[in-house]
Amino acid sequence: MSPLIDRRRTAAAVLATALLIPLAACGDDSGSAKDKGSGSAAGTGAPAADLTVLAASSLTDVFKAAGAAYEKENPGTKVTFSFAGSQELAAQVKQGAPADALVTADTKTMDGLSDDTGKPTVIARNRLVIATGEGNPEKVGSLKDLADPKLKVVLAAPEVPVGRYSAQILDARKIAVQPVSQEPNVRAVLSKVSLGEADAGLVYRTDAATATDKVDAIEIPDAENAIASYPAATLKTSEHSEAATAFVAWLSTPAAQKIFQGAGFQQP
Repeated sequence: MSPLIDRRRTAAAVLATALLIPLAACGDDSGSAKDKGSGSAAGTGAPAADLTVLAASSLTDVFKAAGAAYEKENPGTKVTFSFAGSQELAAQVKQGAPADALVTADTKTMDGLSDDTGKPTVIARNRLVIATGEGNPEKVGSLKDLADPKLKVVLAAPEVPVGRYSAQILDARKIAVQPVSQEPNVRAVLSKVSLGEADAGLVYRTDAATATDKVDAIEIPDAENAIASYPAATLKTSEHSEAATAFVAWLSTPAAQKIFQGAGFQQP
């Protein structure tokens, strides 16, 4: 083979190699762009999505903080909450409301939706207190005081979790209370007391803590109290099942638990 031909072949090989290098680089960039385009959230690795979470009214304040923290950890994900009494949420699920996850204030409601949800996980617990007007003008000191017919007491309706917990602790002490109204959720009970439309009501400790400038919270001894459990689960009709699963799982992480306990909730 002549030296000239050998030199030409060598030059051609060098040129081909030079052309392949930028093509390989382009291939890497294309793959990165594809990964970014898939919408993965940075924090959990779950796909970014707009999630709708149905949640018990007593979670209103803490979930606003938790949702903001989750979105910060997972850019590209947005969490929208719909708050109501757990029994109302259950009805929405049964009617096919478009949502991705559900958190109720009791296990009974969640258990009744087993055909519609994934496996639930308890993410927090709570206890009841007696809410009175600021300064406790009627001097309510214990559950038995709620039986005073001169006292305007408001409770949640029996089908509402906090209403069931209220009936449970009152019945256990054989305390007969004639409420002036029965409300659809715990926030409505709190509102009645804070507005002066009732002298006292039974609410969750965490709800009373959101209105310390309007109500006083009278503690109920543990032996006379009830423990409220908050299970969370994905909904089988979710269009973002992987992202919904990641959010529900996050609720049990140390970061989320710190937010719950900061708001007065107890560990699961």
